[in-house]
Amino acid sequence: MLKYIPMSEKDIIKNSSGPRTISTLTGDLRNIGIKKGMTVLVHSSMSSIGWICGGAVSVIVAIEQIIGDEGTLIMPAHSGDLSDPAKWENPPVPEQWHGTIRKTMPVFYPDLTPTRGVGIIPEVFRKQEGILRSNHPQASFAAWGKYAEYITGEHSLEYAFGEKSPLAKIYELDGHVLLVGVDYENNTSIHLAEYRADYGSKEEEVCGAPLMVSGERKWVDIKDIKSSTDDFEELGSAFMKEKKELIKISNIGQARSQLFRQRDLVDFAVGWMEANRK
Repeated sequence: MLKYIPMSEKDIIKNSSGPRTISTLTGDLRNIGIKKGMTVLVHSSMSSIGWICGGAVSVIVAIEQIIGDEGTLIMPAHSGDLSDPAKWENPPVPEQWHGTIRKTMPVFYPDLTPTRGVGIIPEVFRKQEGILRSNHPQASFAAWGKYAEYITGEHSLEYAFGEKSPLAKIYELDGHVLLVGVDYENNTSIHLAEYRADYGSKEEEVCGAPLMVSGERKWVDIKDIKSSTDDFEELGSAFMKEKKELIKISNIGQARSQLFRQRDLVDFAVGWMEANRK
């Protein structure tokens, strides 16, 4: 689950040097390296940008105006609460609730199910006209633009961030990752490296989710690897130190942001995990 710390609008205004607009955001995005035709996966914290005239809509419009119809914008649209309540930690629920939750939890509806834990910008983005969302109950991605259908199509139910995921397709397309005011703990692309790396502590687990099977709602077990973000910050620090020439760092609004090729990060992360995960 990604972690975002919300701020009140009053605090955001107080901490802002001035209002951000589509125009100023466009300038900042171009400065960090966003270009026409780019395929870019964005992870973001809107409050870190400062007060924005138009809020999340302005951020989305600014990116889309730059990359244009030949570009592709992707954001995480995860809904991790459609999962086994026995694994919930933030917060946990009483064990005696587990059976009721498994029996009654609604299935995933791409147009209805809200995002969870990824911030307000992806939640607004997924509801934009023309957006496509991959059909995974917990780890979906939303996309707009040239490769949206390809990236969101045929998202494997098992091994959600692996070789049959939107992340792998972004890698294939040599797409970029833009981190806006968030750190590497929020960088979903590192999960793809977990599938590709060979390290001794890798193990599989069985997750669960409510799905429609032959027209009937059922609780279904789903195979995946046991993932952990515990070392993502350490990995990210090593990437920034050892591959700094591959990373563009600049501010978008007041948010310290980074832009880099996803392939550079994933390839580095595979080697790092094989050397450091025991």
